Amino acid sequence: MSMQTAAWSSLHQISRTTDGRNPFSRATIRRVLTFAKPHRTRLIAFVAASIVAAVLAVATPVLAGQVVDAIVAKGAVSTVLWLAVLIAIVAVADAGFGMLTRWLSSTIGEDVILDLRRAVFDHVQTMPIAFFTRTRTGALVSRLNNDVIGAQAAFAGTLSGVVSNAVALVLTVAVMAQKSWLVTVLALVLLPVFLIPARRIGSRVANLRREAAAHNSAMSTQMTERFSAPGATLIKLFGRPEEESREFALRARRVRDIGIRSSMLSFTFITALTLVSALALALVYGVGGWLAIDGHLAAGDVVVLALLLTRLYAPITNLSNARVEIMSALVSFERVFEVLDLVPIIREKDEARPLASGPVSVEFDDVRFAYPSADKVSLASLEEVAVLDTRGGEEVLHGVSFRVEPGQTVALVGSSGAGKSTIAQLLSRLYDVDSGAVRIGGTDVRDTTFASMRGTVGMVTQDGHLFHETIAANLRLARPEASDEALWDVLQRARLEDMVASLPDGLDTVVGERGYRLSGGERQRLTIARLLLAAPHVVILDEATAALDSTNEAAVQAALSEALEGRTAVVIAHRLSTIRAADQILVVEGGQIVERGTHAELLAADGRYAELYLTQFSEASATADDYAQ
Repeated sequence: MSMQTAAWSSLHQISRTTDGRNPFSRATIRRVLTFAKPHRTRLIAFVAASIVAAVLAVATPVLAGQVVDAIVAKGAVSTVLWLAVLIAIVAVADAGFGMLTRWLSSTIGEDVILDLRRAVFDHVQTMPIAFFTRTRTGALVSRLNNDVIGAQAAFAGTLSGVVSNAVALVLTVAVMAQKSWLVTVLALVLLPVFLIPARRIGSRVANLRREAAAHNSAMSTQMTERFSAPGATLIKLFGRPEEESREFALRARRVRDIGIRSSMLSFTFITALTLVSALALALVYGVGGWLAIDGHLAAGDVVVLALLLTRLYAPITNLSNARVEIMSALVSFERVFEVLDLVPIIREKDEARPLASGPVSVEFDDVRFAYPSADKVSLASLEEVAVLDTRGGEEVLHGVSFRVEPGQTVALVGSSGAGKSTIAQLLSRLYDVDSGAVRIGGTDVRDTTFASMRGTVGMVTQDGHLFHETIAANLRLARPEASDEALWDVLQRARLEDMVASLPDGLDTVVGERGYRLSGGERQRLTIARLLLAAPHVVILDEATAALDSTNEAAVQAALSEALEGRTAVVIAHRLSTIRAADQILVVEGGQIVERGTHAELLAADGRYAELYLTQFSEASATADDYAQ
């Protein structure tokens, strides 16, 4: 390694940051070792290969010195040739072990990335919906990318660096001292000239890099939000493009300025340390040559000392910064473990059992519920706030009780924020009750398996979310093994067959992010088609037809009537047409059921439902005769 290369390596290591944290704990180290354990065979081979590579690196200068001695002594040509062959063999071996260590480093590092990413991804999937309503998606994705890659460095770079540099340092100092202790001591005296500026400039570069990272993160967030379909629409309607451009350009210019300053600082640093390299070599050649002329040192030893000098500073500087490197890697591990340590508040019991097949009843028994506070479901670092919001824990459902018999439909109506959607989320077990019970087919949903819940309960929400995938892929979320014929069948029942057939790619048409390549009505009907494909025994419709016009609603209502036939259904709606035929209507206000009955019964009672009907549910076609029914 040349002195210039050593300088670049030193600057890179000391400019890394640990954010002032101290992740050195036995628990952290033990958990890191659990990820290393599956790769221990390759790790041992990696360390061994790194040691051999370090030995070979020192061997080459020694052999070069012997060649010089043979030439000066006018020795046999065969001796010089054999030494040259030996140097070539060492070079080939060095290249071979270099490739081996590189391969081991890559495979171990990539496998660690795989293990960590799978662990985080699988764990995040177990988190409750409350976790996702609070967490910033970008911050969570960063844990799967930046932090996992940072943790990889502990295996791919730091481990081999510490081992190989330690071995190289010991061998280099030993050989140099054996050749000339005086030259060795003088070379070490110049070490502070190498390290002190590295520390000072390295910290300045680190601060600039942190500032640049903050600006890049802000730009990334701005682009992510503004370049999404709903974000772009919002900017088009209400935004100020000129101000958006100025704000983005301000950050971009700051990143440019930081890049220039970092480049100049780095160049100044490298230039200064290259000068130190030249001074150190001058010292070796001057003192070494003087000793050689006086007969105290062989000419070949001067060459050995000069060559070894470049291999002395690099391991010293790298080892002096090993703690920074290890701290950085452990901080990344800590940030990954922070996510893995979040305990899901909704868990499947070990003795969980599947729900009964066929039509089932739904029962809410004195259900009380409060949305969990942030400290139970989230992390401040994932919300990108200094302190978690302490609000929460206030009860929103107060003793809700009702029963829906198999095959019946119950409609929930009430003011916005009354608790209707909360009831739907408890039934689908997106949340768990605080007291009381939610039962399906007589079984508490907390005692059932997740797979059974997914197969029994289906839900269509108001926003009708779709993934940036094909129509077929979005439908097959409900039933992966479904044939194309089954897909066309549900599309026909959802009144989408003609529209999909008219598309150039048919079922293979990509719907775009959140389905924004489709109209609002088409998106909603596609989610209803997905429900039809799943064919669950319990159906939850949370404003499922809210995005449809009257014509589309009438068509989809017919499909929904077919889908709901023989199934237990809970319907949340603001439109009269979706609740008139319900077997029972529950009026929810303030987290309680204040009225219950059929459409006619509740109108006759002239209570809250009648008031809602007159103010919210009335349609132009409604007449006084409707009210009299």
